[in-house]
Amino acid sequence: MTSRAKKAKAARPVAIPSKKKSRLSFFPEAIGELRKARWPTRQEATRLSIMVFVVCTFVGAVLAAIDYGFSKVLYLVLGG
Repeated sequence: MTSRAKKAKAARPVAIPSKKKSRLSFFPEAIGELRKARWPTRQEATRLSIMVFVVCTFVGAVLAAIDYGFSKVLYLVLGG
C-alpha cells in the first residue's frame, strides 16, 4: 500500500451509536426549532401570497390553452 491509501483509510469517520431519544422529546425540539425560524412580516406574507396566486393563475391558463389546443388537434386527426 502507498502512503496515500493509508491516509485515505484513516480519514473515514466511525459511526458512534447515539442514545435512544424519547418519542415525546420531539415536541420540545420542534418548538425550539420554530422559535429559531425567521417568520415573514404581514406585508411580506401578503406580497408572496399574491405572487403565488398570480403565478398559479398564469400557469393554469397556459396549461388550459395547451389542453384546448391538443383537444382540437386530436378531434381533427380522428375525424370527429
